[in-house]
Amino acid sequence: MKRKRKRYSASFKAGAVALVKEQGRSVAQASQELGISQTGLRRWLDADDVERGAKDGLTAAEKAEIRELKRELQIVKMERDILKTATAFFAKESQ
Repeated sequence: MKRKRKRYSASFKAGAVALVKEQGRSVAQASQELGISQTGLRRWLDADDVERGAKDGLTAAEKAEIRELKRELQIVKMERDILKTATAFFAKESQ
């Protein structure tokens, strides 16, 4: 049986990050207080560092842009393939 993945709001994540960064709590202590995994909290801390530019990586906006560009590329490739097929069909018809 699959275990459902719990989703947290952006404000909850920001609060958890603030506990560690602003209030000086350890990751273990903050995660225990909030009832979340240490790994998840560390990921949120890393993402916050990337967003602030303190760490190299892709920001959320850059990741969204890449997803959108991949989606557009997929559509353009499908259109190209359709046009290629149509061109071959009409070339046969005209002969």
